[in-house]
Amino acid sequence: MTHDEIIQTITDATRDAAGVKALFLSGSYGNGMADAYSDIDFVMVAEDGATDAIAAMWKEAVSKTGEVVLWWDRNTVPVLINAITADWTRTDLIILKPEQMKAHAQNTLKPLFDHDGIFATLPKVALPPQPSPARFLHQIEEFIRVLGLLHLAAGREEYINGVLGVFHLRNKLVELLIAETNAPNRGGILHLNRLITDEQKALMISLPPPVPERDAMIKTNLAYAAAYLPRARKRATALGVDWPERFEAATWAKLKETLGIERPYDT
Repeated sequence: MTHDEIIQTITDATRDAAGVKALFLSGSYGNGMADAYSDIDFVMVAEDGATDAIAAMWKEAVSKTGEVVLWWDRNTVPVLINAITADWTRTDLIILKPEQMKAHAQNTLKPLFDHDGIFATLPKVALPPQPSPARFLHQIEEFIRVLGLLHLAAGREEYINGVLGVFHLRNKLVELLIAETNAPNRGGILHLNRLITDEQKALMISLPPPVPERDAMIKTNLAYAAAYLPRARKRATALGVDWPERFEAATWAKLKETLGIERPYDT
């Protein structure tokens, strides 16, 4: 089945289901940015919310599009169902009560059916996400904390764990780069290309790969520190976030004492 056929099949199977008020496409299909690799995100409005009866009805509807080989029923989020069929079509469903729809906007949804006219009551445009100074400070502190664990990984010769630390640093750098661009319609985790600039991509590509060996581990940690911390400091200033000066200084002092390394950039 094509994605259009899957959407139509599910729509037809749920349109007259008891208690179901509306079904919308969200995500990339809701905002018109879907491609051949997109999953299909749905938002269902049900009178009583995410009940077992609604979940069973949804599984039957998805089964009409192919054999279900993965089914996560409200495991991580109490209103979310994830499914994958045998041809690896991914569908996600959020099930909400009518009053819970106020968090959505018309430009993020595409109505498939809407028995009660809910779509018309929603704001036309979603407000852009606002940066959280408290959250950003936590990200900075987490980067410095993981960087500081380098002395522990080297001391214990835990080079495999040291590689895991590099991935943590990388994730924090990616989050910072996305925040710098303030890109709308961020989509899922596999949509990085459209969220960061060519300069940012070149930076990521230039960083050394994680290797489970002492000198390589140290080199990679220092490269990520040089890439992240000056940029994060600049953004912290723009957001009015007080830089954790004492924590960073103590961390570099510990790394110098234990590993003989200096901060790889000027403040």
